[in-house]
Amino acid sequence: MTDIDLSATAADLGRAIAAGTLDPVDLTEAMLSEIKASPDAPLIFTRTTPDRARAEAKAAAKRARAGTRRSLLDGVPISWKDLFDTAGTPGESGTRMLDGRVAVRDAAVVANASAAGLVCIGKTHQTELAFSGLGLNPMTATPPNSISGALAPGGSSSGAAVSVGRNMAAAGIGSDTGGSVRVPAAWNDLVGFKTSVGSLPMQGVVPLCARFDTAGPLCRSVEDAAQLYAVMGNTRPADLAGATLKGARLLVLTNASVEPMEDTPQTAFEAALGKLSAAGAFIDHASIAPLEEAMTMAGVLFPPEAYGTWGTLIEEKGDMMYSLIRERFEAGKSVSAPAYVAAWQKLDLLREAFLADIAGYDAVLLPSCPILPPPVQALLDDDALFVERNLATLRNTRVGNLMDLTGLTLPSGVPHCGVMALAPAGHEARILRLCAAMEKSL
Repeated sequence: MTDIDLSATAADLGRAIAAGTLDPVDLTEAMLSEIKASPDAPLIFTRTTPDRARAEAKAAAKRARAGTRRSLLDGVPISWKDLFDTAGTPGESGTRMLDGRVAVRDAAVVANASAAGLVCIGKTHQTELAFSGLGLNPMTATPPNSISGALAPGGSSSGAAVSVGRNMAAAGIGSDTGGSVRVPAAWNDLVGFKTSVGSLPMQGVVPLCARFDTAGPLCRSVEDAAQLYAVMGNTRPADLAGATLKGARLLVLTNASVEPMEDTPQTAFEAALGKLSAAGAFIDHASIAPLEEAMTMAGVLFPPEAYGTWGTLIEEKGDMMYSLIRERFEAGKSVSAPAYVAAWQKLDLLREAFLADIAGYDAVLLPSCPILPPPVQALLDDDALFVERNLATLRNTRVGNLMDLTGLTLPSGVPHCGVMALAPAGHEARILRLCAAMEKSL
């Protein structure tokens, strides 16, 4: 077990299992040992599932010997954000208000992944009810950033990212409502895939805003993202062979609503654009008018749905919440039903106009996050800083959610700085192929 490379991609681990050079039981035991040996493990995992993991690993090993593997990732251990139901295991979505909530069956995506042979290694910490991009949770646990431990890990899928960054899982599955897969992926130098609304089944996933909620992987490669997306949706993985940037048309958004940026993310993004151009991509820059109005509407769209879903529980047990997260939910109280309905009708029109404006491009590009991860202690010490940094953190990723896009963040090569590509909903295969080509250049 000492020779197992726990930093390998999920796909490479799967290939080693297929080749007979890696036993799924040994791999699972190595990851459980990595978790057990880390003093930070309780800050990353809400709980591990060793009995389930060992049983699934033994079954995967038996299939490997018999030549009946169910997928490339059969036998590979992954982690699940605490809002995904796993049968018989508490799932509290990062909030003490749901203490003792135990799922009776797996969420649909968990069931699909298990049917494909993946091993459930455990459940990971997250922001309370997934409503913040910083990854802080003073009420349960805040995972350390896997690159620089004193910095915010990114959220809300904080533990999902750190479990991968710390070699405790080959991939982590998170959710993305406003950036909750892409921000922690970027801040921990991982690949993060925001899928289209409705492209993966969300039964058994604790909701935040169901009209925006999506599930997606945080992992080490675009190939991993493609494979994980396929097993979660019980579909065939996208064909990434021969992916190239030659002739690709990319649009960099220059809207005021996504500027300015801190110097390091800006420099990293510009360097990345140079590499993409050198690989044959045509890159334009433009401001897209419909996006400007849409970006002003987030406060009328997200908080009302979040509060409508959780308001009754918050009124009863809200003193168990971190006050700044509770305030985000309670902001939905003041939005009237007519204003909410009108906002959605307007957003539908803005989405159509936005898609028309970007129709000639293969993808829209943005820095995944316009700021670097701030120190955790500074955020805890200053409420105003928490609010300001949280809004800044989610600014660019929210473009994808508001405009109903699918998107993927890639490491730029500069720590904590990701490059994000976005395409219209339903074009997962396109964005995966494009990002496979981008990955080679970056």
